Amino acid sequence: MTGSDFGISRRTLLRTSALGLVAAPALAACSNDGPALVRTRPKLTHGVAVGDPRTDGALIWARSDQPAKLIVETAATESFTDAKRFTGPLLTPDADGTGRVRVNGLPAGQQVHYRVTLEGEDGATSEPITGVFRTVPTGAADIRLQWSGDVVGQGYGINPELGGMKIFSAMAARDPHLFIHSGDSIYADVPLQESVTLPDGRIWRNIVSEAKSAAAQTLEQFRGNYAYNLTDQNYRRFNSAVAQVVQWDDHETVNNWYHGGLVAETKGYTERSMDTLATRSWQAFHEWMPLEPKDAVDGRLYRKISYGPLLDIFVLDMRTYKDTNDINNGPNGRIFGPEQTKWLIEGLRDTKATWKIIANDLPLGLVVKDGEQKVMAYEGPANGDNGAPSGRETEIAQVLSAIKANKVGGVVWLTADVHYTAAHHYAPERAAFTDFDEFWEFVSGPLNAGAFGPNPLDGTFGPEAVFVHAPDVQNASPLDSYQHFGEVLIDGKSRELTVNLCDATGSVLFSQRLAPPVR
Repeated sequence: MTGSDFGISRRTLLRTSALGLVAAPALAACSNDGPALVRTRPKLTHGVAVGDPRTDGALIWARSDQPAKLIVETAATESFTDAKRFTGPLLTPDADGTGRVRVNGLPAGQQVHYRVTLEGEDGATSEPITGVFRTVPTGAADIRLQWSGDVVGQGYGINPELGGMKIFSAMAARDPHLFIHSGDSIYADVPLQESVTLPDGRIWRNIVSEAKSAAAQTLEQFRGNYAYNLTDQNYRRFNSAVAQVVQWDDHETVNNWYHGGLVAETKGYTERSMDTLATRSWQAFHEWMPLEPKDAVDGRLYRKISYGPLLDIFVLDMRTYKDTNDINNGPNGRIFGPEQTKWLIEGLRDTKATWKIIANDLPLGLVVKDGEQKVMAYEGPANGDNGAPSGRETEIAQVLSAIKANKVGGVVWLTADVHYTAAHHYAPERAAFTDFDEFWEFVSGPLNAGAFGPNPLDGTFGPEAVFVHAPDVQNASPLDSYQHFGEVLIDGKSRELTVNLCDATGSVLFSQRLAPPVR
């Protein structure tokens, strides 16, 4: 049994069945092995997903339990009259049975119905799975975008007594066009137990699996973390109907990782090299998430998603190129790296879109300490000194100054990472560094993880916490109503942008309207 197969305990299976829920699907490994001369239909094991949409199509992802060809049909209606057929790659064990195909040549700004099937080597076909997505508009149109992060963290997994991760159903009910997954899409370093006793005596129940029973160190264990999350029916339905733009952060590998680092001996890892773990994590991430590396600027992750004349999304990678977690106060530091910094500055300068969303997987002005270190160290850009930019803040300052110098308006930053939701307004009159225009950064999360109290603000760029929704205790369970997602609405006529910070039920906790920039 590989890390992406599941050993669901009999107790958990019985408990799930008694609640009337669909248990985790039968998840066989993608394998060439099997009884001779026995024909078996291939099976789509973990639903389907849509990624990185364009004006004429999108990327469709799926996984097979055996070698099979990926087939996608698209049509304007669910009857699939006059369907277009796209033949994707052969899904094989080399990529854990996963694969993707880009469908194209479709009309812009339209809802597309799609149907995914698998074709086995002997001609047998799978049961189909259907979904919908919207192609990117070419003209000004209403846009509804969501973002958040942090899935199955701090030991809080898929709880069958709650119906699973229902926040994804609440998000889908608001019919978003696009979802930015801001990172920590898995918690590879956090195993699950069947039950967690909370401080007040309540019991949190988890569906468990073999891959989630220990911290991920092997490629199969990393793969199994993604597979586990996709046993949740809410998540699978969301994936089938909402196009995603995905990022990675630290927990896809190990908490607070950076290049050249070692996992603390006390963690009990047999493979302590963070670089080795990150290489395995990176492979699993690209296998299991709906993105195509060749679409990124450097063949890895950071990229621009253009969503019509009203919106460009700049998807950052603040993990791969960052420097060592230390005191973070030298004359220079890396959080983007020079090439990504240049790309971001030039992209913001050259875009013609009304609004420019920067998807930053680490908050700009929140002090996030690296508690894994024996000495004072910082995980994100901020270093808590409230003074002139130093360390990683130097690259942030470079970008902010360029935005001002190039007269770029309509820039909004969206992030997650810290497991609460907040609205931060940055202004030079409050800042130690003043060479920038005021802007907003909105924080959301977690989707299904422990919630934490607010982090302190670093005064270098003058942030003010206009709104915060966070628990009074650390690591509050998802039972305590501190799970969040954010929403961006852009009005196609007025070009006004509204940000809503929402809880797990979809209730709006805070709303901020922003006027379009003056042309």
